[in-house]
Amino acid sequence: MATGGRLVAGSRNRNEFVVINADDFGRSKAAQDSNGQICQICGDDIEILEEEKELFVACNECAFPVCRTCYEYERREGSQACPQCKTRYKRHKGSARVEGDEEEDGDDDIEKEFNFGNFDAKETLSVSGSKHHSQPSIGQSSFTGSVTGTSHVHNPSFYTNIDVPLLTYGEEVDGISSDHHALVIPPYVTQIHSRPVAGSSVSTQSRPINPNKDIAVYGYGTVAWKDRVDDWKRKQLIKLQRPQLEGGDGGGLDGDGPDNPDLPMSDESRQPLSRKLPIASSKINPYRIIILLRLVILGFFFHYRLRHPVPDAYGLWLTSVICEIWFGISWILDQFPKWYPIERETYLDRLSLRYDKDGKPSELADIDIFVSTVDPMKEPPLITANTVLSILAVDYPVDKVSCYVSDDGAAMLTFEALSETSEFAKKWVPFCKKFNIEPRAPEWYFAQTIDYLKDKVHPDFVRERRAMKREYEEFKIRINALVAMSQKVPEEGWTMQDGTPWPGNNIRDHPGMIQVFLGHNGVLDEAGNELPHLVYVSREKRPGYNHHKKAGAMNALVRVSAVLSNAPYILNVDCDHYINNSKALREAMCFMMDPISGKKVCYVQFPQRFDGIDRHDRYSNRNVVFFDINMKGLDGIQGPIYVGTGCVFRRQALYGFDAPVKEKSPGKTCNCWPKWCCCCCGSKRKNRKGKQKQEKKKKKKTKHREASTQVHALETIEEEAKGQESENSALVPREKLEKRFGQSSVFVASTLQENGGIADGVSFASCLSEAMHVISCGYEDKTEWGKEVGWIYGSVTEDILTGFKMHCHGWRSVYCIPKRPAFKGSAPINLSDRLNQVLRWALGSVEIFLSKHCPIWYGYRGGLKWLERFSYINSVVYPWTSIPLVAYCTLPAICLLTGKFIVPEISTYASLIFIALFVSIAATGILEMQWGGVSVDDWWRNEQFWVIGGVSSHLFALFQGLLKVLAGVDTDFTVTSKGGDDEEFAELYLFKWTSLLIPPLTLLILNIIGVVAGVSNAITSGYESWGPLFGRLFFAFWVIMHLYPFLKGMMGKQDRVPTIVIVWSILLASICSLLWVRVNPFTSKYDGPVLEVCGLNCD
Repeated sequence: MATGGRLVAGSRNRNEFVVINADDFGRSKAAQDSNGQICQICGDDIEILEEEKELFVACNECAFPVCRTCYEYERREGSQACPQCKTRYKRHKGSARVEGDEEEDGDDDIEKEFNFGNFDAKETLSVSGSKHHSQPSIGQSSFTGSVTGTSHVHNPSFYTNIDVPLLTYGEEVDGISSDHHALVIPPYVTQIHSRPVAGSSVSTQSRPINPNKDIAVYGYGTVAWKDRVDDWKRKQLIKLQRPQLEGGDGGGLDGDGPDNPDLPMSDESRQPLSRKLPIASSKINPYRIIILLRLVILGFFFHYRLRHPVPDAYGLWLTSVICEIWFGISWILDQFPKWYPIERETYLDRLSLRYDKDGKPSELADIDIFVSTVDPMKEPPLITANTVLSILAVDYPVDKVSCYVSDDGAAMLTFEALSETSEFAKKWVPFCKKFNIEPRAPEWYFAQTIDYLKDKVHPDFVRERRAMKREYEEFKIRINALVAMSQKVPEEGWTMQDGTPWPGNNIRDHPGMIQVFLGHNGVLDEAGNELPHLVYVSREKRPGYNHHKKAGAMNALVRVSAVLSNAPYILNVDCDHYINNSKALREAMCFMMDPISGKKVCYVQFPQRFDGIDRHDRYSNRNVVFFDINMKGLDGIQGPIYVGTGCVFRRQALYGFDAPVKEKSPGKTCNCWPKWCCCCCGSKRKNRKGKQKQEKKKKKKTKHREASTQVHALETIEEEAKGQESENSALVPREKLEKRFGQSSVFVASTLQENGGIADGVSFASCLSEAMHVISCGYEDKTEWGKEVGWIYGSVTEDILTGFKMHCHGWRSVYCIPKRPAFKGSAPINLSDRLNQVLRWALGSVEIFLSKHCPIWYGYRGGLKWLERFSYINSVVYPWTSIPLVAYCTLPAICLLTGKFIVPEISTYASLIFIALFVSIAATGILEMQWGGVSVDDWWRNEQFWVIGGVSSHLFALFQGLLKVLAGVDTDFTVTSKGGDDEEFAELYLFKWTSLLIPPLTLLILNIIGVVAGVSNAITSGYESWGPLFGRLFFAFWVIMHLYPFLKGMMGKQDRVPTIVIVWSILLASICSLLWVRVNPFTSKYDGPVLEVCGLNCD
């Protein structure tokens, strides 16, 4: 290493080196103005120490010239610090101790500190000459040795001609070879005085650098130190540029975990990919206080209600108290899961820095996207086509996206529409990516009313947009022609273009069908780029098999995708939910691929947002309160529930494996008590319980978490699939895997690959053949599909049950709300469709409640947290609230018709309790709206439809579920369209007759009749009757206000209200009123006047 006349200093222990140029480094202004031995304080000459033959150096940090006298004065009377660098003076030999000096151990002999053993201290250098090179006074008092003459100082070969000790003591050090020397040059050997000293000859000794002392003179900020730091940073950057996935979660860089201290955590690519944003304490703390106060007030309320019955209306009082107790329990189940609401923020730039660098192959994980559809008449093919187009144009590497469309109705219309979609995608996808448009579903992109030229600077944008719009309109014409053609089915059934009969002519008896439209045979778009995979799948259906509706179709897609692409992550969307944010997949990967927290995430749920809903949203289709309040609360516990669409799954979680468990720290002997408490117990008992617990854990792990050992059996299974036997097959018995996953060795092998991927050397034809096998109707027989693996069977709301099982396995979910909504869908905006949708959800909850998977008694040995369990209990119990809700909504009319009330005469104490309860209810709602970002209109619409759905859909679902589960009777409620308009939101006024409309309409008429009867009775009874009337009227108006959207939906178009609805409702209301007047069960019987002896003699 050429030094160029510069001193090289280093540390063997630290592998550090410093190169110092004595001509232009470390020269202070004061030192440059002096001759090197003049004190800069008093002007006297600096003495030369007799023992060391060196100039006295006061400061070992900057070598600022100070004489011994000024040094002693500064230590004794002054600041005790160097005037230049402000470093505190250290005590030199012979100086008096002052306050603050460090204690010195041993003999105070500085000579012994510089005794370095084998080094020959008698080696000298003879320095002479009349010309001397000026050099400042830098160095320590321990520095010895000299170099004179300009020609020698700048000639590196001068050091190699003399016996100088090696810098690294003869060992190889990174950046310093073993043949470089260490030499200390005393500052007084060069020109010390401004006047020349003739014939001077100084004999000095050279010595090696003491790493513990001399390195402190130069510090780490000198000439070559910056180069060394830059070199170190460059090496770290090379490490950071080789990220590898660890366990499918993006953890670990070249085998180093995220907490490796050797890697720079300040680097942007090593920062977390997401973070939690807790609700501000100014919002959440008052909310929690109000909840606790409301709980206390509720206790006082029930204490008063139970202690003050109504004797003359005991039946009314008892009914109301039972209903109120149920409402209180339901409120607790709904309220406390919202105790820890949080929000989340993602960092897409960090995700790209870590896994998707420009100019390098992307390391983002593969994703399989599932789109499910059944009936193209109810789910228009154009809507499905737009969803597929938005998927194909998503902002994600095309070789890592595969789209699978499940046609569970085996409709040729869906097949032909998908074929047209694949052709149009070759034009649409490059247009979206070239101009970066949003959204990437053409129907909604061209329907936007905003300025589409905003932020667009490409000169060809307007021309190409017009051309693309024309292409899309022609595409729509072709799709509409297919729909019109499908209206009339030929007698012999549909035939394909080559004359072959369509295999799905009989939708209940047809073979499985798979068609790969894109992603094979080098199909490119118009720009010459590859397109994502697009696969059409219709599973086999035969009579006598239970196909399990949507859940069975999703499980078939899981198996097909595992054989064809086997991505580690799965996104499922309904056919009417298109990708509104092209970066939605990247948003999900910020959680799934996070190396720190991503390993325990089973799915990332996005909120549902909808198009085509009027701004009033009278039937609460947006469901904002649930998605923006309840789901945020669950995200702070163990994660949101699965809502059926817009969800990215981890494939391993769908296979029923347990979540990875963090190893327990060795400092504790159990999970429940501190170490000191465990030590108090007897050793025998502790050891016995510890062994039992370990055995239980081992059994549990072998039962549920087989992924870790199954990985080692992958090669074994593949060999057995080829007919080869292996001695290691005992690691994971093949029979056990086949019993769990089915009789497909290829699929079983794919389940063991945690990071996904297809085995090399497997032909595409063999994959298709195996895919046909796994969608056969008998494949799931005698397996755990639908029980522990995949989407869980047993309910029409398979989404709740599937998410519940994952949480019981210890997984957690994540709720992601991007600034731009990730997905948007179509919602049923007319009243009848909305009620039928709610009916299906409530029916699924009743089925779960009556099954073995009910969260009240299932999964207590798993990883489900208590507040999360409360939420799941509430999700299956809420249909039962319909019974007390119907009774409670009937009570106001009964009270007005009979003149009785559910509470006795109200006292001041009772008034305070009632007022406090109403205020706490209002305050809870206001604070929820504040931290959830929900408007008052949305909150009030949600409250209204809770009553409307509770007295109609939930009630019917309860009776239908009981008949289905207990009696085996499967009933259905048909919906018949009655007409519509062509104006905007015309479907809002579209009326469809359904028996779900009868109960709320009956309650509405009863309460209106009760209000009229109560007011009439007060008018005829006089002034005193108006006071008690106000309480009953308030109660009745509460019901009418909640049913107002229903009334508006019924009367929105007067000529659209069926006569049958009005007749049946009036008839039922009249019968109930007359029956009540005749029976009157809640009031005491009147037996005539009471006769008593008056004591008067009538004779």
